[in-house]
Amino acid sequence: MNELQLLHSGKVREMYVVDDQHLLMVATDRISAFDVVFNEPIPDKGRVLTAMTVWWSNYLGSTAGTHLVSADPAEFPEAARRPEWEGRALLVRKADMLPLECIVRGYITGSAWKEYQESGTMHGSSLPTGLLEAQQLPEPVFTPSTKATEGHDINISYEEAVDMVGPQLATQARQISVEAYTRASEHAARNGVIIADTKFELGLVDGEMVIADEILTPDSSRFWPAENWDPGATPVSLDKQPVRDATEATGWDKSPPPPPLSTETVQATRDRYITAYERITGESFAQWIGAR
Repeated sequence: MNELQLLHSGKVREMYVVDDQHLLMVATDRISAFDVVFNEPIPDKGRVLTAMTVWWSNYLGSTAGTHLVSADPAEFPEAARRPEWEGRALLVRKADMLPLECIVRGYITGSAWKEYQESGTMHGSSLPTGLLEAQQLPEPVFTPSTKATEGHDINISYEEAVDMVGPQLATQARQISVEAYTRASEHAARNGVIIADTKFELGLVDGEMVIADEILTPDSSRFWPAENWDPGATPVSLDKQPVRDATEATGWDKSPPPPPLSTETVQATRDRYITAYERITGESFAQWIGAR
């Protein structure tokens, strides 16, 4: 059996070459916070990310195409059928990726809240005065950023995005991102989950702009249980928040090496990822490929 060529190994995902037109995208159980990868994996995290990406790809199909071909190992080439990859691997079409992180914000939080506190703006655009942390914005806003190969992404204005990719691609990226976020947030709200913001990766496949990489996962989005949302405070988040909280409490300076994660922190994080999947999709994670 021929081995697949490793194209790229990121903080969480590994990308392998299948052929001239296809890649295999494998989500590991690695977890990163503050741009540092921790030594302790979060069991089943990669499968949650993969399961959610497949679910959203199907749900958003009428809004935008994706690069997903299949998550079924039976449809993979033989070299991609490794038991340890079951449920965490996706066969995808190669895409010519935009050099932008396509972020959509429906609520003001995170780096946008920090900027607003300092200057009353979000990605350089003025906002109404008197907004509270985690408050819903009047409408979803496309707030792109750069893709940093090292260090942190940099928030940019829409006009700067136009300068990077041209008006046609920027307009198309904004339209697809906002429409996908709006449909997704309306669905999640019906299941008691707020999608505060999310980050899409977009690319071109045969001239068609599609959503690529992970889609609306706890790694790329902020999911808040609606029952815990209270503007003016930082809401509970169904993501890696237990990791952030536990490590910040140690006084860690957020430089490598990271402090070890306790068994309790690992379990709490796994629980939040699975809860996000099950609440939003209405499906049991135990039914997903390879799930224990």
